[in-house]
Amino acid sequence: MTILTDRFDDALSYASRLHRTQPRKGTDIPYVSHLLGVASLALEFGADEDQAIAALLHDAVEDQGGLPQLEAIRARYGERVAGLVEHCTDAHEDPKPDWRPRKEAYIASIARKPKDALLISLADKTHNAGAILADLMVHGQKLWSRFNGGREGTLWYYDALAIEFAQHLPGHDASRFARLVEEMHRLANESR
Repeated sequence: MTILTDRFDDALSYASRLHRTQPRKGTDIPYVSHLLGVASLALEFGADEDQAIAALLHDAVEDQGGLPQLEAIRARYGERVAGLVEHCTDAHEDPKPDWRPRKEAYIASIARKPKDALLISLADKTHNAGAILADLMVHGQKLWSRFNGGREGTLWYYDALAIEFAQHLPGHDASRFARLVEEMHRLANESR
């Protein structure tokens, strides 16, 4: 069993402060709900405390300050947490590079990522897939307008992720993600 210490509590507060004014894409839902969901899934998948902290901070570099934020995380939580966060980041710069090449590069990098970082990425994508499914049930096809890749690009990306996770992080957790992606396709095609 993973025992969480004051470091985790500090990271929870830090993540909340960083993302306090940020909503989930296309919603009024506070972004911190995603961070909590990812940390929860990571712990369910067997994360240790460093991984759980990185799960809380996995979008901090991408959305809240780039490389200076990565250095702040390194100073506050150590080299391992910073490395995990960096492995979960697909862009350091603002504005971010174009969506499709950025996602292609991330998919290509999965084979080189350490398994402890892939666990966090899998938790992140699993939480996102669950949110997409829930929103598809409520909003139908208009949901796709929220995403830079639209319907086709988003489905392509999640399919590619499912293949990579199954190959490089096989097991129950990758299968769970694959089932969510299958259901995403079913709902996407059902309501066309």
